Amino acid sequence: PGSCAHHLLPHSAAGSPGSPCLLPAPSDVGQGPAAPFLSPSPRSSSRGDFMTPETKYCRMSVRWKSAKARRFVPVCSEDFPCHRSLGLDERGLRGFPRNRLLEAVIDRYQQGKAAALRCQLCEKAPKEAAVMCEQCDVFYCDPCRLRCHPPRGPLAKHRLVPPAQGRVSRRLSPRKISTCTDHELENHSMYCVQCKSPVCYQCLEEGKHSSHEVKALGAMWKLHKSQLSQALNGLSDRAKEAKEFLVQLRNMVQQIQENSVEFEACLVAQCDALIDALNRRKAQLLSRVNKEHEHKLKVVRDQISHCTVKLRQTTGLMEYCLEVIKENDPSGFLQISDALIRRVHLTEDQWGKGTLTPRMTTDFDLNLDNAPLLQSIHQLDFVQMKVSSPVPAPPILQLEECCTHNNSATLSWKQPPLSTVQVEGYILELDDGNGGQFREVYVGKETMCTVDGLHFNSTYSARVKAFNKTGVSPYSKTLVLQTSEVAWFSFDPASAHADIIFSNDNLTVTCNSYDDRVVLGKTGFSKGLHYWELSIDRYDNHPDPAFGVARVDVLKDAMLGKDDKAWAMYVDNNRSWFMHNNSHTNRTEGGITKGATVGVLLDLTRRTLTFSINEDQQGPVAFENLEGLFFPAVSLNRNVQVTLHTGLPVPEFYTSRSAMQ
Repeated sequence: PGSCAHHLLPHSAAGSPGSPCLLPAPSDVGQGPAAPFLSPSPRSSSRGDFMTPETKYCRMSVRWKSAKARRFVPVCSEDFPCHRSLGLDERGLRGFPRNRLLEAVIDRYQQGKAAALRCQLCEKAPKEAAVMCEQCDVFYCDPCRLRCHPPRGPLAKHRLVPPAQGRVSRRLSPRKISTCTDHELENHSMYCVQCKSPVCYQCLEEGKHSSHEVKALGAMWKLHKSQLSQALNGLSDRAKEAKEFLVQLRNMVQQIQENSVEFEACLVAQCDALIDALNRRKAQLLSRVNKEHEHKLKVVRDQISHCTVKLRQTTGLMEYCLEVIKENDPSGFLQISDALIRRVHLTEDQWGKGTLTPRMTTDFDLNLDNAPLLQSIHQLDFVQMKVSSPVPAPPILQLEECCTHNNSATLSWKQPPLSTVQVEGYILELDDGNGGQFREVYVGKETMCTVDGLHFNSTYSARVKAFNKTGVSPYSKTLVLQTSEVAWFSFDPASAHADIIFSNDNLTVTCNSYDDRVVLGKTGFSKGLHYWELSIDRYDNHPDPAFGVARVDVLKDAMLGKDDKAWAMYVDNNRSWFMHNNSHTNRTEGGITKGATVGVLLDLTRRTLTFSINEDQQGPVAFENLEGLFFPAVSLNRNVQVTLHTGLPVPEFYTSRSAMQ
């Protein structure tokens, strides 16, 4: 939880309303741009990480950006944007206005939680104080009050208050006088309407407020207090309505339960009348009722939970506003009054946007029709009491427009020609390519959809249904789609390092750097057997290019295999090594020259990766137990140029080995 330096309002990142955030004390703040905590850590990347733990500024509400060399400007975060920024002068963060009002509220809260006060007149083992006399300024226990401060004579006019209240009144001054931030020897005396901040006479004479409209500080204090009080009254009425609404929702839970019991009893009586023929159907109908029951309860309980959270937040805001209104510091109050009034109005508006309307009725809109003949019992089903427009007819898949390309599938459908029922949208479903359960891949109004990222050499089943306000149509006929047996793909410029140079429709790559740079293929694999080759078009000065597979987030500025996101073979003109997570294994004689061909064979059925040079297997099986999504990958420098060849059959050395196994 924190407090923005401009808003000066408490808010909570954890969702608890009114959690305060302390502004830094002068001893906690640096004296300027050279303060240690203003230098960003090399490892810092998230908002607010430029500040050390000693700083008490809110990390959630203040982020920092570099405006010029060695200068950082605090900018209000996106969570509570006020579109303002403050430059740090020679005073550093000490130049920020302190939220004195929030400090006073916290001080009262801490004093209320402090240990119990003791009687000041007990001679031995002072007892806990029961009251405090404001005129005498003394804490009394009950026996000492009766003995030393009887309620008669002149003492009868003294005012006795609880100890906690007395302690607060001891420490509170009648009126806190605040000084100007820019002129520390001057007190705030006026209020700048344009800047919405208290100012002093010197600011009006020679400062930036000299041409602004100003008003008396006391008058604006009273005006804003009045506005906040009026807004708080409206919010209080909303809170009362919310409490009544919660009672209504809880009563609805009881009514739904009672109606459910009554409906189930009626249903059982009707089903029992049909004897043996209805017994099998009865269980299904009861299941339908229970689902309706649970659905209604879930909707109402979810609304109760949502409304309870909003009411708790509203109550926290009201309590904070009441504490603010008690404060007698005009300057501190006016620092936050505008924003606080807006926040109260916003919270009130949120209650008025249909929030206090039940989302579910208590009635069960189902009725059992027991009129059909005994021969039609197997067709028995519920009839809705409230009949609306009919559900749509099942869509028709247009076979002439449905097709597959590589590992993508495009499907098209339409409504039956004679159908007049209005359709609001469609739901397209595909199975997992292994005859498993269907899953939704598209929901919308369009009648054509392309699904990417499917498995190669797999058979998918697709179906579509339409829906409107009344319900969902039956499914269309199921369409079977076959993806490509082999993958055709090119290198991906979008994910490659900036030093990579592409040509030949992104099939040929080189580099303009002497350091190794990584480029990935456009297609990822998670299933099946895949083989591709890379021909060496240029090979100068015996570099070590690397070939293999990688995750999409692999390091792009290091040799392939240096991190744990890549599995590769790097090779020079004499020998090769396998490398993963910077671990080098299986040195094998035999290198590459200009015109050589490097093959990469990824078998995700057996979860292995194998390499070849000039169609001969290079070393043993390079890697095993591979699982997940892999992209073809290459790392090279400016001394190497390679061309990618895809859509190739599996080489003979692998097919013969598979046949032997």
